[in-house]
Amino acid sequence: MRHLPLLLCAAFVSTAATFATPALADEAYVEGTGGVIWNRGDTNAVAGAAVGYDVDLGERFFVGAEGLAEKTLADDTRVVWGVGGRVGARVLPGAKLYAAANWQTKDCRECGSAVGLSTGWEQDLNEQVYAKLEYKHVLIGDGEPDADMVAVGLGYKF
Repeated sequence: MRHLPLLLCAAFVSTAATFATPALADEAYVEGTGGVIWNRGDTNAVAGAAVGYDVDLGERFFVGAEGLAEKTLADDTRVVWGVGGRVGARVLPGAKLYAAANWQTKDCRECGSAVGLSTGWEQDLNEQVYAKLEYKHVLIGDGEPDADMVAVGLGYKF
């Protein structure tokens, strides 16, 4: 039950990709991010990177798949690896609003996995470069408090 949002997102992405129109401008991207993550009074900086591919569903809507790596910049933390999907819309010229879900590892050796639910805004700076702002809520489980993260990023589309 804990992974239901991720499973639903994956099912939607794969179904939508099957019916996507190949003549539209689908796009791959790579991005770097930095921000702040917190839970129960513990706040740390975080840095990350992601690669992904968005598939157009007409002129306005899109779905995509994404892989990510994030590192909480604190002692005794490991790189978090994740995979997920997103769905969104072009709401203004050069702007995307999206919601995403991902499964990810946790940042400690003995920990299991977590689910991240996020929403974000991407704004084109030119035809290939964009800036983004994203909020993510991480459902940790295992008796650990959930975490929240806000990040800004810079990406390149190709």
